Amino acid sequence: MSRTATADAERVLIVEDNLATLEGLTELVRAWGYEAEGVERGEAALGRLASFRPSIIISDLVMPGMSGLDLLRELQDQLGDVSVIILTAQGSVETAVEAIKVGAYDYLTKPVDPQRLRLLLAKVVERQVTLREVKGLRRQLRDQGRFGRIVGNSSGIRRVYRVLEQAAPTTAAVLVAGESGTGKELVAQTIHDLSPRAGQPFVAINCAAIPDTLLESEIFGHEKGAFTGAFDRRLGCFELAHRGTLFLDEIAEMAPAMQVKLLRVLQERRFRRLGGRDELVVDVRVLAATNSDPQEAVASGRLREDLYYRLNVFALALPPLRDRLEDIPLLVQAFLAEFNARNNKAVRAVEPEALKSLERYPWPGNIRELRNVIERATILAEGDFIERKHLPATVTAAGGTLRTLTLSPGTTVEEAERRLILLTLEHTGNNKTRAAEILGISLKTLHNKLNRFRDERTADV
Repeated sequence: MSRTATADAERVLIVEDNLATLEGLTELVRAWGYEAEGVERGEAALGRLASFRPSIIISDLVMPGMSGLDLLRELQDQLGDVSVIILTAQGSVETAVEAIKVGAYDYLTKPVDPQRLRLLLAKVVERQVTLREVKGLRRQLRDQGRFGRIVGNSSGIRRVYRVLEQAAPTTAAVLVAGESGTGKELVAQTIHDLSPRAGQPFVAINCAAIPDTLLESEIFGHEKGAFTGAFDRRLGCFELAHRGTLFLDEIAEMAPAMQVKLLRVLQERRFRRLGGRDELVVDVRVLAATNSDPQEAVASGRLREDLYYRLNVFALALPPLRDRLEDIPLLVQAFLAEFNARNNKAVRAVEPEALKSLERYPWPGNIRELRNVIERATILAEGDFIERKHLPATVTAAGGTLRTLTLSPGTTVEEAERRLILLTLEHTGNNKTRAAEILGISLKTLHNKLNRFRDERTADV
């Protein structure tokens, strides 16, 4: 079982009209370390809920009076806290499937296989731990405006929280889309933390930051002598993330040939190290992210359509900071706490005029840019407050507005791209890494474009 999930922390109520079966199941479940009680009728089960407070109910489907399905319907309002396992005879499997649609966690056919029941109970315990954590995060959101590591209470970020609640407890792939700096890796980490895999490794890799020639080795590993410079065997990300979560950032920047190999691993759960002969089997949940529109990436051929559908079981779009400016005060306080502790400072807050500048600025670099601004301002602040003078000129100038790009009909796409890149470099003070993040392209792509502009200018002379 994952994290702190233990059998003796869970109470199991067993509902079964056959007395011999009821006693046998109750003793068996107790022997596995659970606190278990048994009742013979559905009505009696309802009466025991308040005093016994079970987190798991194992109920026979067919019983005199209140059936297992009737009991499940009575529990509709409590299924967020109680997980129900239905027991059914072979001839009633269709009704058991209906029970799952109503809200049962799963079903087992009679006679019950003890080993299958034990494994199913272990999975339910993992789910219960996740449900309790999500419930705690909802309280945290209500009281503090945070959801785990993610800060914000705006309508846009609340939509993200709802998807996280649905996706995290599952093993499904999630594709996160959002501009650079919106917190895609933080969201992936939160999904991992709220999943049954939380106690296992979380491995993150940026596909755009690694040259194509090395990416295969990074992801799949290599054997000694697989290529020049391969002096030792190296484990790749899939092996390092075994039983845990692998986060592939900037998936659309991956070369098409690598996308084919990745798709095979996702489908078959097996791969070979570079230069290896043996196939290795892995159990990894894959989360992926892109800073471009995934469907546009598919249309342009940068992202394979079959890989997109494999990764896009859950789709999660992160809003840019300019669309959630009301979250800035919460984000600022969170960053202040972090940087006060790191730099041995005691800055209490941001002065109103400085906060207005922060709230007027469009934040092309999103939360990452805001974080950098607050870190710098925390260091510069001499007293208890961050003042307007501690903020960069780009944030405070002209009411927090940026010089804009104006295009007229007849401007070519190439020329528009050139102007946008140069304007972004001006905004970042020629910081190419930050400019690439704002533009949503890799640093390598930015350098290639700048070299092309330089070559074109030289050719015109």
